[in-house]
Amino acid sequence: MLVGTAGHIDHGKTTLVKALTGVDADRLPEEKARGITLDLGYAYTPLPAGGVLGFIDVPGHEKLIHNMLAGATGVDFVLLVVAADDGPMPQTREHLELIDLLGLAKGAVALTKCDRVDAARLAAARHEVEALLAGTALAGCPIFPLSAIGGDGVPALRAHIEAAAANHRARSASGYFRLAIDRAFTLAGVGTVVTGTAHAGKVSRGDTPIISPPGYKARVRSLHAQDRPADGGQAGDRCALALTGDFEKQDIARGMWLVAPELHRPLNRFHAEIRVPAGQSALEHWHAVHVHLAAADITGRVALLDCEKVSPGGTALAEVILDRETL
Repeated sequence: MLVGTAGHIDHGKTTLVKALTGVDADRLPEEKARGITLDLGYAYTPLPAGGVLGFIDVPGHEKLIHNMLAGATGVDFVLLVVAADDGPMPQTREHLELIDLLGLAKGAVALTKCDRVDAARLAAARHEVEALLAGTALAGCPIFPLSAIGGDGVPALRAHIEAAAANHRARSASGYFRLAIDRAFTLAGVGTVVTGTAHAGKVSRGDTPIISPPGYKARVRSLHAQDRPADGGQAGDRCALALTGDFEKQDIARGMWLVAPELHRPLNRFHAEIRVPAGQSALEHWHAVHVHLAAADITGRVALLDCEKVSPGGTALAEVILDRETL
């Protein structure tokens, strides 16, 4: 099972992931220096019954929403982190709205920094969170007061996540392989490595997928699934694949896909049903937008097909025209 964090900047997401896994998900020097998460971080921990629990830690800054969405797409369980002293803040609400749009309904709330507040403030923060969740996909989910630094309450949250993982139904591995690339790097003696979440199908050592949309032909030299060496990976796994082919690391970018050759059909437009969340501005015909598709962030425009404007809370049929190709 893949767990994704969500929440406002400096509410303790990365500290909590470390308390749950023992792994510091901040990997960039600038993250260490500034004490904030700037890009996606990853941590893994073994489950008591076998298997591996994966965590994707996302940044909480308002300017890094594209990175948050790159991590949130494909997770199975949402861990919404809210600091008890602050309570819900702007990015708490924005992340929750995005969770709703992604259709993520399984999760829990970690009410962090409880060691900094008294009982009255803790009760008030809990009430604020419950009110915020009302009417969303996470309404009624459990709330765990805790201190990630002191450790109080962390075992209860860990036990709940482990129970959710034990009851989690693995995604179907049927269909052609499709993985959303969110990182690409080079390892000495290994070569080019791409990582991402597999959205469909299976992949094995020796397979020859396509990096799409550029169309680079690749061969899988070796791979890790859920942070462990493996002969293969499948839908729902975080995978790292060592690839060979006529390309370099700099030719690969976040937002590309690694797919079975049969799926390599790049496009720059598609039809969709558009929903404008309540509280947002109306969406007018030919409005410029950012389209977040798995790990990709692509600019484009919305051509409304059955109206001239979509009011908050409304839906409409539209054609989305992208400024560059995707899969």
